[in-house]
Amino acid sequence: MRSRSAVVAGGRQVPTVRHAPQRTRNNAWEDVVDVAKAYGLVLDEWQENVLEAAMGERSDGQWSTPRVGLAVPRQNGKGALIEARELAGLLVFGEQSIVHSAHEQKTARIGFDRIRSYFDNYDDLRRKVKAIGTAVAREYIELTSGQVLRFPARSKGAIRGFSIDCLILDEAQEFSDLALQAVMPTLAARPNPQMWLLGTPPSPANDGEVFTRWRNAGHEGSDRRLCWCEWSADPAADMDAPETWESANPALGIRIGYEAVSDERAALDDEGFGRERLGIWDSARDSGVIPAQSWADCEDRLSVPVGQFTLGVECGPDLGWASVALAGQRDDLDWHVALEDDQHTKGRGVDWLVPALTDVLAKNPQLRGPVADVGGPIKAMLEQRSGRYYFRGARLEVAPLKVSDLGGACSTLLSLVITGGVKHIGQPQFTAAALAAGKRALGDTGLWVWQRKNATSDITPAQAATYALWGAQNLKARQWAASGARGWVG
Repeated sequence: MRSRSAVVAGGRQVPTVRHAPQRTRNNAWEDVVDVAKAYGLVLDEWQENVLEAAMGERSDGQWSTPRVGLAVPRQNGKGALIEARELAGLLVFGEQSIVHSAHEQKTARIGFDRIRSYFDNYDDLRRKVKAIGTAVAREYIELTSGQVLRFPARSKGAIRGFSIDCLILDEAQEFSDLALQAVMPTLAARPNPQMWLLGTPPSPANDGEVFTRWRNAGHEGSDRRLCWCEWSADPAADMDAPETWESANPALGIRIGYEAVSDERAALDDEGFGRERLGIWDSARDSGVIPAQSWADCEDRLSVPVGQFTLGVECGPDLGWASVALAGQRDDLDWHVALEDDQHTKGRGVDWLVPALTDVLAKNPQLRGPVADVGGPIKAMLEQRSGRYYFRGARLEVAPLKVSDLGGACSTLLSLVITGGVKHIGQPQFTAAALAAGKRALGDTGLWVWQRKNATSDITPAQAATYALWGAQNLKARQWAASGARGWVG
């Protein structure tokens, strides 16, 4: 690889993981490096390494890889790499439509300002400009050739309707499957499109499904059309050692100072420092959303609730099984969640559910709920009477969650686990469910709910606990009618 123009840092210049399809014709990476250098942008050796992996061409002139993923900690120079690719797209490759999108508009605006500076400061580039749009959320640079570079955020419908040759998706740690479904058609009609995902390891609160899936494929080498480059430290390495910092930060010693990293190490906990500066992916992201260590830290086998007692219930697909959970508040004001039905077994069906709920409610009149997602599998067991939900053929009423309540409830449980504000008693079945639960976006609402990562994962204990916790925090006390019918007042 040519590197005579590259800037060499103290950090490791070769990716920790590098998966790139073999090219059968040539590689355009030097064209990108040359056009960037012509306008004062001298790339680091690591940036050239990424371009060499990403810009290979087949014998028919198509990109060897239409999908490029890059995971590298912040402030290492990802933005400059994007600028170089965009300049080459406009000036060398003749791409008619380039879109640079980020999760937030302010980040997209930074990208716009940086690329615009080249067209403001170089006469030959200025003469190529037909128009520059500066309105917020409508930033673009249009050339006299008809080529356009746009900078939308990933808001609802922001990228729909475009036909795109090169799609740059920054902040890929916040890029959901729903967003991917919206943008993929924009590439379908172009003759030689390329899509880039660039970001940092997703936190448990991020919608990083797509980025995580690309990473898994890059590590496995299972996708021959994908390029994946990743800088990350060994999770078992000494986080205090400068050599560990260097392994994950190629620009250490140039734009990132050792002293600054030392300050970060002092300020952040191991999980945050590992993810944000060392590029270490949460192991829980491969199986679920809830971090395993955070869940373990919330275990308290002596936990006992003293008030706000509420039941939650969820059924599995095809009513094959169900779970009942209890939530309440402890005397220290933390929250308590636990499986109430400890005889639950998968494949047992749901015939036991109504009798079990009726029995526990009769013995504990202070209980609220049961709370349920009435749009889920349990819907088949319910009927509406006068606008209320009851188990079919029974007098047992269900407290329904609205869609907005459902999304908020899932986020609340996740946040409390991460902050330590909820406790559980270490039930193995509950733990297995909590660590298996993934994320599914609720349409374009910005909310999400738990989803099963695979067909064998039973997450109903986690779902039932989520509903119970929401009820404990939001429902009024259960009202008892004179007839003995159990009614819920929201």
